[in-house]
Amino acid sequence: MAHGADSPAHSSLDQLNVWVFDLDNTLYPATASLFPQIDVRMKRFIATSLGIPEDEAFLLQKRYYHEYGTTLRGLMLRHAIEPESFLAYVHAIDHSVLTPDPALRAGIERLPGRKLVFTNGSERHAVDVLRHLDLTETFEGIFDIRAAGYVPKPNLETYWRMVRQFGFDPERAAMFEDSPKNLVPAADIGMTTVWVRPAAADTVPWFVPLDEDVSHCHHVTDDLSAWLARVV
Repeated sequence: MAHGADSPAHSSLDQLNVWVFDLDNTLYPATASLFPQIDVRMKRFIATSLGIPEDEAFLLQKRYYHEYGTTLRGLMLRHAIEPESFLAYVHAIDHSVLTPDPALRAGIERLPGRKLVFTNGSERHAVDVLRHLDLTETFEGIFDIRAAGYVPKPNLETYWRMVRQFGFDPERAAMFEDSPKNLVPAADIGMTTVWVRPAAADTVPWFVPLDEDVSHCHHVTDDLSAWLARVV
């Protein structure tokens, strides 16, 4: 898909003054060697904590992700796992594999108004990612899984909680996400949605087929830097 392929709805971007970005696989390419590190450490944490083989831990990890929105939420509800130990372990990764994208930074900085990060990860992880992407000064605030009370996207109340914390009108805000399902509640509360679809979809295991309903995604791009340069 060419970058910036938009649906007809919600094209009045000039009306917006708040820009909310997902973190992982949105502010850096899904093909970067970062999230696979987290994936491996999740599997090891589950195997060690529950005393099961790693292949079983991997299946449980993915099942809980699909059932509860995050693996952590499933572990908390089903196994009473303490969230802070999980977050500290899975985010102890090498962030230096990330490469700053000056064009992306310039595009975000040109957006009029406030810029926020909304992540199912921890604030510490978000800070590390932004620092290695040279985006630390670009964002006003971070809404992480702790701020969400450990209730992850796509839970609708978590979106309202984020809106209340930063005090903005969702109808004047846009949300950028690599996961279409996480854009459903954003659209439901009135936000303009931008699906940052993986460019190398065939190499990304969580890619959503084009025949799946993504009508709630008002804009679609596989090149966020180029999309921002075009629309700002």
